[in-house]
Amino acid sequence: MHQNPPPTRTISLIGMPGAGKSTVGVLLAKLSGLDFNDTDLEIQVQAGATLQEIIDSRGHIVLRALEEEILLAVPLTHTVIATGGSVVYSDRIMQRLKQAGPVVYLDVPLSTLEARVAAAPPRGIASDVGYSYADVFRERTPLYRRYADFTVATEGRDPQDVAMEILTRLRGAS
Repeated sequence: MHQNPPPTRTISLIGMPGAGKSTVGVLLAKLSGLDFNDTDLEIQVQAGATLQEIIDSRGHIVLRALEEEILLAVPLTHTVIATGGSVVYSDRIMQRLKQAGPVVYLDVPLSTLEARVAAAPPRGIASDVGYSYADVFRERTPLYRRYADFTVATEGRDPQDVAMEILTRLRGAS
């Protein structure tokens, strides 16, 4: 069922790798009639390599720089953006996203995230060598909370329900 578009130009999804930003983002775009942009895919297309290959060959700082370059250039009009997990390290990006529309943090418990990431191929998590996934989670969570206009807890929920909650909350805020 196609819903009326939310009263916003752009919705940005932030959260850890494995939080469901891409999955929820596609559904949110379909429900709202907005375009969809997965910035991790955009990085891979422009670099001609997977995120993990970029990290392995050029390092996580290069990956973050590519992410910043792309997110400072990508059009932010009538789009749901699934950001990379490290987007919150760039205040410039976050300010641009916040000016374009609401920023939604998909909050997932660490244990669930670890299980999802362990079950998936290497994800190219942009972090210092020697950092565990739990270390990255502890470092990023305060940043996600700081930049989010609102947080949606996704544990045990269907991605469609999460997308509907985001739309409902955006309509209620207008």
